[in-house]
Order: sequence, then C-alpha cells, then structure tokens
Amino acid sequence: MATAVAAAVTTPAVLFGATPALADATPRAAASAPGAAVSTPATAEDALRHAGELRGSALAGKTPSGVHSAEVAAAPSVEELEKAAAQAQKAYDDAVAAAEAALAAVEAALSDDFPLTVAARAAAKEAAEAAAAKTEADKALADAEAALAALPETAGPEQRAAAEKAVADAAAAAGTAEAARAAADEKAKQAGKARDDARVAALREWGEAGEAEKKALDGKKVADKALADALKDREPEPCVPESELTATLSGLPAEITAGSSVEMKLRITNDTGKTLDEVWPFVYFHGIEKGGYAPIDEHLRVEWARAGQTWTDAADDYSAGSVSPLKDGAHADITLRLTVDADTPSAAGVAFIAADYVNEDGSCGGSPELTPYDFEVTAEPTPSASPSSSAGTGTGTQTQTTTTQPLATTSGSLAATGSSAALPQLAAAGAAVALGAGAVFAARRRKAGSAS
Repeated sequence: MATAVAAAVTTPAVLFGATPALADATPRAAASAPGAAVSTPATAEDALRHAGELRGSALAGKTPSGVHSAEVAAAPSVEELEKAAAQAQKAYDDAVAAAEAALAAVEAALSDDFPLTVAARAAAKEAAEAAAAKTEADKALADAEAALAALPETAGPEQRAAAEKAVADAAAAAGTAEAARAAADEKAKQAGKARDDARVAALREWGEAGEAEKKALDGKKVADKALADALKDREPEPCVPESELTATLSGLPAEITAGSSVEMKLRITNDTGKTLDEVWPFVYFHGIEKGGYAPIDEHLRVEWARAGQTWTDAADDYSAGSVSPLKDGAHADITLRLTVDADTPSAAGVAFIAADYVNEDGSCGGSPELTPYDFEVTAEPTPSASPSSSAGTGTGTQTQTTTTQPLATTSGSLAATGSSAALPQLAAAGAAVALGAGAVFAARRRKAGSAS
C-alpha cells in the first residue's frame, strides 16, 4: 500500500499538476465552506492525492488579473499567430532562395563564359582586326600616291593612267576599311556596354535581395516571438520545489471534542536565500468517521488570524491569508482555529500543511511536500479538555487545550487512531509526499497580487 501511495503522490502531474480546469472540477472542502455537502476522499491514499490536487489547483488559480477584456478580445489568437509565423517563415525562405539566386547571377555575370562577355570579347577582336585592315589600306593608298608622284615626265599616258587608277583603287579600299573599322568599333562598344550593364544589374539585384532577406528575417523574428509569448502565456510554466521554505504546525491537540474549537500556530519560514514576494499558507483539514469511510469535512471549519487581525475563514482554495513579502531568514506566524460541529461523530483526522509562493517576476514554487498532522475527534467531551482564551482578536469560542500532536509518525497515523483497518498509515503516506529535487509542480505563474 505504501508503494501505491508513493506512486500516487510523488508524480507531479498528480500532486502538483493541477490545472485551472482541474481546480474548477475539484470539490471545495467544507473546511472552507461550513455546512456544504461535498464529496471528499475516504482513504489516506485518496486524502493525500486529493490534498495535492487541491494545493496545485490553489496555486494554479493565482493567475494574472486586471487585463481588460477588450485587450484580450483584440489580441490575436494562437492559431492566428501560428499562421502568421508560418507565412513569415515562407517569406523568409523565399527571400533566402532569391538572395542565393541573385548571388549565382552575379557570379555568372562575372565569369569568362558569360554569353555577353563572350560576345564582347568577339566584338573586340573584330574591331582590332578591322583596325589592322584599315592600317593596311591606308598604307596601300600612301604607296599608290607615292608611286604616282614618282612617275617621270617621260612616262607615257598609259603608265600615268595605271598609276592614277592604283591610287583610286587604294583610296576606295581605304574608305571601305575605315567603314568596317568604325562599324566594328561600335559593335565592340555596344557589346561591352551590354556586358557591363548586365553585371551592374546582377549586383544591384543581389543587393536588393540581401535587403529583402534581412527584412524577411526581421519579420520572422517578430512573428516567432509573438507566437512564443502567446504560447508561454497560454501554457503552464513549472514551479520549483523549495526545501528551505517550510510550514510547521504546533498546538494541534491529539484529541478534539465535538462542539469545541482549538487554536494552533502555523509558522512559515523562509531560508531560501531570497525574498519571496507573496507566500500563501496551504491548510487542508480532513477526517473520516471511525468504523467506516464517511468523511466529516463538512463538520470542520478553519479560520485564521494574524496579530491585530480578526478571525477570517480559510479561503476556498485552502489558503490562510498570505504573507507579502517574506524576506530571507524571516518567518511569519499565523494562528489557526479549527471548530468542530457538535454533532460530529468520532473520527480520525489529518491536517495537510504546505507553503507556496509567486514572485513579481513570475517565478513560483513551494515547499516540496505536504506535511500531515494527525488528530482525533471524539463525540463526547474528554476529561482533559479545558477552556482557554482565543489568540485572535475576533469573537472567541470554546477552545480546547490538550497535548500537541507532532508531525505524523508511525504512531500518529489514521490506522493507529481506531479508523478502518483499510486505511494505510499516514506516516508512510506522508513520507511519500516528498517530491524530490528533480520534481516540479506545474502551476501557472503569475505576478504576485496584493497581500491579504
């Protein structure tokens, strides 16, 4: 049975994994609402599990408030943000692909085998050949003119006519060569310009693609952050166990007479090495009628008071006020008053005690275990009972003073108090409550509110 209890209460999802939905579905114990009819656990194993769920629900319920409904309505949904993030991712992927293509175009335009580069090189070669041909034609013309000028006066008409024709032919050839040279030069010029324009255009497109990639990346980062923030706000964040945040109860009698009230002191001590902005004491009183499994929680009423304050009923989330802040090395004392209805049957009871905190920066945690304290309820007055004055400043009720029952031990279990033999010992169950260093309880973080 102890193994089953350990499995039930050391699993964070069971003990501290309560979500707000679970909190809504969990019955509110009558210790916080006297007279209410509720369904409560009938075994110690169930009681431990139930107490852990109630504690997780209490911390999960301390979610941020004060967000205007219009702001919530105006905020995009997670689905919309997911769609926007997907679109931003696609835009970025497209921009990266475009930038890579633009770089490839630049490399191609600067290569020797780029078509426009090949054409420009061929045109330049043709221009050089045309220039050489023009030079030869000019030389031939000059030679023909020199030959004509060198004819002697004795040269006959036929000889002079031949020399003149040679000059005319050379002049025509020089003109043709000049036209060819000019055309080749223009062609080379245009081919070079086309090559250079293509290179400039490729470089410009590469630069623009790089800017587009940068803008797409910025847009992707914005969309991803918006989605991450929305998911962070929507999903529970883990709180951490703090072994140096302790909650101890003193003054709880071993026996309480039906129709009486008892007062006890709850001390919350912070030795975590840091200031905790707001700390909530968790107090859950549970009992089972002796000889059966009927719970008596509806007959129990828990109130709390601090120095100078009046008695206040424990909250529906089983918190006994709050301490804000609780500095490192400091402690806070809270007086609890448990009132048992006069018609309560004899029963075995247990008080589950813990402390949880939420800081303004959203960090949260709590004592890593629910500490059980055992007590009995007797239907008839006990001889040792005697009235005492109330520690609170509110209206006093009959208070019973008896021997204090310490932290649950093997001798202080439900099984040892005369309850059903089917109930496992709370000492074994209490030991199983410890979470261990690696466990977390998944209650939603919030900024700490005002102190109680």
